[in-house]
Amino acid sequence: MIDIKELLEKRILILDGAMGTMIQRYHLEEKDFRGDRFKDHPHDLQGNNDLLSIVRPDIIEAIHKAYLEAGSDIVETNTFSGTTIAQADYKLEHIVYELNYESAKVARKACDEYTAMDSNKPRFVAGAMGPTNRTASISPDVNNPGFRAITFDELVVAYAQQAKGLIDGGADILLVETVFDTLNCKAALFAIRQVYDEIGKELPIMVSGTITDASGRTLSGQTAEAFYISVSHADLLSVGLNCALGAKDMRPYLEALSNIATCFISAYPNAGLPNEFGQYDESPEQMGAQVEEFCSSGFINILGGCCGTTPDHIKVMADIAGKYEPRKKYTSVLS
Repeated sequence: MIDIKELLEKRILILDGAMGTMIQRYHLEEKDFRGDRFKDHPHDLQGNNDLLSIVRPDIIEAIHKAYLEAGSDIVETNTFSGTTIAQADYKLEHIVYELNYESAKVARKACDEYTAMDSNKPRFVAGAMGPTNRTASISPDVNNPGFRAITFDELVVAYAQQAKGLIDGGADILLVETVFDTLNCKAALFAIRQVYDEIGKELPIMVSGTITDASGRTLSGQTAEAFYISVSHADLLSVGLNCALGAKDMRPYLEALSNIATCFISAYPNAGLPNEFGQYDESPEQMGAQVEEFCSSGFINILGGCCGTTPDHIKVMADIAGKYEPRKKYTSVLS
């Protein structure tokens, strides 16, 4: 397969869009999440989208293929909540390795099928590693600022297990995404390094943070530049931003990253900000007009969509990205 680094030097690669948005279109019920295997599980399972990779892999494969058909070069595994920490909400900590392994296999199958159709357009599997539902830097108790709901070491153990499953299942890349707390991210990077040392194999690593509000900072208080500096030791394939902000509001922070990062840059914003019903209203054309500025300004190497985006959004992005040269990687002002 063609090296992804070579491709990133030549053109803007397209990441897929939202998994959850597409799953919602299936109007699944509790029985769909249980299947036969978990029909007697003692806890509600509806909403555990990652579990669908085991009980309804047909749905997950169909979603991957819809994004590949739309032009995605990279598809994310259905593992945003694939850690023991997140799966504890469903009492399913014991299946985490299998969940990641099977999710990677489903994505691998879809990508291999599309790569076989056109060997000049290889498709890549990015093993998605979400932030978990705990933060290592901030107390969840306003009356006890010193309290932490999770430790660094606990995060490392959880992320190592997830990374191993993703690698064994066939991921090409590991993507630590939606980072709101850089300490969580550092635990993920530390865990990944442990796994690489253990198996004697390394995959490229992508990291994507999220700016939580108009302050321009992550939840743990870092600017985009500070966030990059905090993770730049990890020899990253790319650093970027995703989720919280729509494309319009994300632009200045992407520019800041582009000005200092020595690795490639990614962006996959939401389809605008959620409305009063939690829905995302930006059409593919509206979003396309905004992300085109990322491309024309030379800010990015990888472009995709987060919450609210669909294959229609990705198709528009792919058409736009094809008209522009990728951002040129260069020696940072930090060196």
